[in-house]
Amino acid sequence: MLTQGHDADDPSRSAAGRTYQVRTYGCQMNVHDSERLAGLLEAAGYRRAAEGADADVVVFNTCAVRENADNKLYGNISHLAPRKQSDPDMQIAVGGCLAQKDRENLLKKAPWVDVVFGTHNIGSLPALLERARHNREAQVEIAESLREFPSTLPAARESAYAAWVSISVGCNNTCTFCIVPALRGREVDRRPADILAEVRSLVDQGVLEVTLLGQNVNAYGVSFADEDVPRDRGAFAALLRSCGDIDGLERVRFTSPHPAEFTDDVIEAMAQTPNVCPALHMPLQSGSDRVLRAMRRSYRAEKYLGIIDRVRAAMPNAAITTDIIVGFPGETDADFEATLDVVRAARFSAAFTFQYSKRPGTPAAELDGQLPKEVVQERYLRLLEVQEQISWEENAALIGTQVELLVATGEGRKDASTARMSGRARDGRLVHFTPGDTEVRPGDVLTTTVTGAAPHHLIADAPVLDYRRTRAGDAHAAGQRPRTTGLGLPTVGRPVTVEPTGCGQ
Repeated sequence: MLTQGHDADDPSRSAAGRTYQVRTYGCQMNVHDSERLAGLLEAAGYRRAAEGADADVVVFNTCAVRENADNKLYGNISHLAPRKQSDPDMQIAVGGCLAQKDRENLLKKAPWVDVVFGTHNIGSLPALLERARHNREAQVEIAESLREFPSTLPAARESAYAAWVSISVGCNNTCTFCIVPALRGREVDRRPADILAEVRSLVDQGVLEVTLLGQNVNAYGVSFADEDVPRDRGAFAALLRSCGDIDGLERVRFTSPHPAEFTDDVIEAMAQTPNVCPALHMPLQSGSDRVLRAMRRSYRAEKYLGIIDRVRAAMPNAAITTDIIVGFPGETDADFEATLDVVRAARFSAAFTFQYSKRPGTPAAELDGQLPKEVVQERYLRLLEVQEQISWEENAALIGTQVELLVATGEGRKDASTARMSGRARDGRLVHFTPGDTEVRPGDVLTTTVTGAAPHHLIADAPVLDYRRTRAGDAHAAGQRPRTTGLGLPTVGRPVTVEPTGCGQ
């Protein structure tokens, strides 16, 4: 059944004492959405399930970008079917991009699922769970457009020291390989004051690093949710500079920009704002102009490399990473060699490489020239070999240099015999370091010297040169996580009249 609205539901009536688990697939946007889902459930009375324990409610926050996303999801849901059969009060909910795409068909494939909700209405989840329990009937609610910014919803953050902050939702691009715009809608931007209020709230709770999130962050300012705020193409650069004025905010990152809209004012803001990190993730996708045209990527290789040159002129030590798709329909040997040429010229510190996968509903799925799997695999391995060598060389060049690390938890594999811990350098590189006799906590900051390198990480077995305990480290040690509630517009469109919140709105 397709339901509309949820004002009358009171999910707190039966949520008390029930536990939940959220399983996340896909991009950083989904990771942040999962923090919102956790916040919603906890606000409704649910408790997070202990590690390894069975949860009363399991929520799948799905991705639809890769070809195997469907199979992976339905396989994981099927593993819960026997438990659902033995415990009818256990509930399964599926949200995210795959739910938005499959809708009621999801229940046909997995009839034991209790709730299906879309990308535009994650705030409906607690009410839908309660309604499914009360009615003993599966609930499907898929909104066709954004009802509320995810930032207006409570969030149970995963980290005490680093946080995602959404600056926009949706995307106005029409890349032929991508289904995201169809599932997340057109771009709508949050007001700068709302974003900065959320960042200040996080910093007040000890967070040291924020990552500004959007499908196309440097298009920020194209379409503000508040219709009284005019379009502003300089809004993203201004937002970066405003983040630089927030006391206690030590690191600012953003992802992902689009090369077609990358402007010099953003480069200047990055270089001139001390807490904006010297790191840039900018998708290339292909180095062939012919393939870029077929992808509807409105830039060419020369423009892309020009942006990199200007970034490195302003920030010589910037680490630049990218996304690349191998085997797009019609890609020739010459097209692939053009991609390798750009990779060699750009000298990325890392690249996220993907074999093209056919996604139903995208224009590329209907293009002629779909390549055999063995051709795509061979090219993928060649690209991987070239990029791994470049990554190793770029990392090896840092041996002997000092790095400031924000100590992290759960990042990368470490040799237990060395007692190494992990941290992120300001440029985003992962560093495995030896703490020595220093009592180091995630969320604290230290300086050390790079002693070794591999393609995907650095090693620092030298003595710790400087160590600073932080409020984020205190919070992590105490098991505390920052929470944000009600920051942003309550609805999309002209804001309703509300009492001042003290959050800078």
